[in-house]
Amino acid sequence: MDILLVASAFNSLSQRVYAELSDHGHRVDVVLASHGTDAVRAAVTELRPELIVAPMLKTALPEDLWREHTCLIVHPGPAGDRGPSSLDWAIAEGEPHWGVTVLQAEEAMDAGDVWATLPFETAESGKSDLYRNEASDAAVAAVLLAVRRYAAGDFKPRPQSDPSVRVVWRDAMRQADRRIDWEHDDTATVLRTLRAADSQPGVLDRLLGREVFLHGGHEEDRLRGRPGDLLATRAGAVCRATRDGAVWIPELRPRKNSGDPAPFKRPAADVLGPCGLPEDPAPLDLPPERRTWTDIRYREHGDVGFVSFSFPGGAMSTAHCRRLLAAYRHALTRPTRVLVLGGARDFFSNGIHLNVIEASADPAAASWANLNAMNDLVEAVLRTTDRLVVAALGGNAAAGGVMLALAADEVWCRTGAVLNPHYRRMGLYGSELWTYSLPRRVGAATAERLTTEALPVSAATAHTLGLVDRLVPVPAARFAAETARMAAELAGTSGLGRRIADKAAARARDEAVRPLADHRRAELARMHAIFFDPTAPYHALRSAFVRKVPAGPARPLAPAADPLAGRTW
Repeated sequence: MDILLVASAFNSLSQRVYAELSDHGHRVDVVLASHGTDAVRAAVTELRPELIVAPMLKTALPEDLWREHTCLIVHPGPAGDRGPSSLDWAIAEGEPHWGVTVLQAEEAMDAGDVWATLPFETAESGKSDLYRNEASDAAVAAVLLAVRRYAAGDFKPRPQSDPSVRVVWRDAMRQADRRIDWEHDDTATVLRTLRAADSQPGVLDRLLGREVFLHGGHEEDRLRGRPGDLLATRAGAVCRATRDGAVWIPELRPRKNSGDPAPFKRPAADVLGPCGLPEDPAPLDLPPERRTWTDIRYREHGDVGFVSFSFPGGAMSTAHCRRLLAAYRHALTRPTRVLVLGGARDFFSNGIHLNVIEASADPAAASWANLNAMNDLVEAVLRTTDRLVVAALGGNAAAGGVMLALAADEVWCRTGAVLNPHYRRMGLYGSELWTYSLPRRVGAATAERLTTEALPVSAATAHTLGLVDRLVPVPAARFAAETARMAAELAGTSGLGRRIADKAAARARDEAVRPLADHRRAELARMHAIFFDPTAPYHALRSAFVRKVPAGPARPLAPAADPLAGRTW
């Protein structure tokens, strides 16, 4: 069918719905509701879709559209649940199970007939992580089911007036509902409150006399202090005491009217600046039984080493890249034959940290430093010839994060992940040795198409193209364990020694044809010209992305490369 997606933003769920509907043979186009109702109407008039699907919508569809066309809305709550903060309330109230419902648009919010509804288990994670994983898995399955039912033409959607549907209206969750009482709330309550607000809107609070939004929350098992006091920093996060323990808060966002020129999320310690807190580093080989936060870990099991990492939003600053490179180099000193990079649930990597760059005094220099640190990490992976390296993608990856994965010998990817192997939307040529890694996997023609089309790719399509070697069809909560099982199996194969020797020989042959240093030099020359040109589109696009403001008028974001490919508006 011809399907039009209407979304307030082309976010992770919208991209996944787009990619998976396309995989099923539908022609899919996307129009951003943020460009206004006239843009939505124009897209409908031009494209004449058979079905309209709204996977993520913050505003109501125009009445004339849902009266004249079948419009399916994806609501992140079970059938009968209504209101704009469904997932926030579910996490804050500790619901062990939740759901996603695809319903038909009508005048009353979330009150339309139900085309599909599927449950999911809530994980002990932040809202954004849950949304991109368990909720996204259920949402995509529900959308595909609803589309099949619509195409069949004989399905009658269930009205919410049905006695089996329990209708519950939940008001939008306000900051008053999110307020933390540090004197009286226990750690479990504080964690639920923080997790229900990440990554947006955060929890408004005061730290060191400043109003800031708190983003993210993780338990601390040893540090203690007076409730509300800041206790320590660790890798950019801050630790704050609760009534009966403490929590780590990775990111802060200054309030817009605070006078801060960078009122967007950044590492908490960067926002607070020098404040005299002690640094409390976690050991790289932190025991799994420790209930504390760290963003990089190393562990071993037999012949397998694991360097796992998880950075908020998948963004990797200069500091993140350097610390991860140090961990990787440590792993190379260990006597293992297989090294797994990644393996955590949620984002693998989205490349350089645009928020940290935007907040710097010299964004061009900060961009250059961050990109070189990312290149150092990618090159270290490519130059590893004494063992097999596996990139394990439990979640989405984009730009330099995809190229980091492609530097490995094998890429394993959870089936729910979405890859964006391009840089174009940020006005960049790209680096991270993509001119070597991407063509060697998919060929020059496909590499050109992926980087110029600049559209999301599902895990299944990535596997077909050769970007991914093995699909891992498990829920997000089981990805780490399944990756460990697969890695142990790989380490035990009889031909592993031969594969490692062949890998080293192939690297030597490629180096003789064109050294990695030459690829890197050519890429960085083009990126340097962009970074240090104040008129380059990258600077405006980066600022618009970070500050969440429109970058320009409504327009097709990418051309239709073939008759089966849709456009995004």
